[in-house]
Amino acid sequence: MQTLNKPIKLIKLSKGLNIKDFICTFLIYVPFMEFKHRIAKLDDIPSIEGLMHQSITKLLGYYVDEEELEASFESMGLDDQLIKDKTYFLIFHGEILVGCGGWSNRKTLFGGNHTPNRSDDFLDPNNDAAKIRAMYTNPDWARKGVGTLILKLAEKEASNSGFKKCELMATLSGLHLYKERGYKIDEETIYESKKGNKVKMFKMTKLLKSRTQLNG
Repeated sequence: MQTLNKPIKLIKLSKGLNIKDFICTFLIYVPFMEFKHRIAKLDDIPSIEGLMHQSITKLLGYYVDEEELEASFESMGLDDQLIKDKTYFLIFHGEILVGCGGWSNRKTLFGGNHTPNRSDDFLDPNNDAAKIRAMYTNPDWARKGVGTLILKLAEKEASNSGFKKCELMATLSGLHLYKERGYKIDEETIYESKKGNKVKMFKMTKLLKSRTQLNG
């Protein structure tokens, strides 16, 4: 298990910022937050699914109503192909699972095993964008650098595999983080569940730095 000593920056609250933006931008100052990470294993699935449920309910649930949350649960969740491909990271603080997420060289952009319209076909690094997949944070550890660490790990591995850009499908709770990390909105879309409930999602892309820059 690899360790990262990560300083967390304090972001000041600007005038006129509403409460949702405040929650997205304010970070509690923790001098040297120590995170460890490793590749997920199939035995980790119960813990991962528990974290995902908490994250969707408490973090995304702040931004959406009950019907939108139902659609979100259908469009989100665990794709165990990521674990089988060994491209999915678990983030720990001590023994606490504080986050999970990864990347993929397959065509599926978002969703769990249960989500419709998935494809396990492989991407072409010369023409396609690697997918950033299934990022979730323990609600008690939100806004403390967990998501940023997952993105750095995933982007580095995607670049090492020859990809020149990444894309992801963002929800409202992750939109601010992705913008801060250089992702641009390409398309705003609506996901409709089997029950007819709808929720906003945002397709975003980012050009990656060279392998030398990411590994330096």
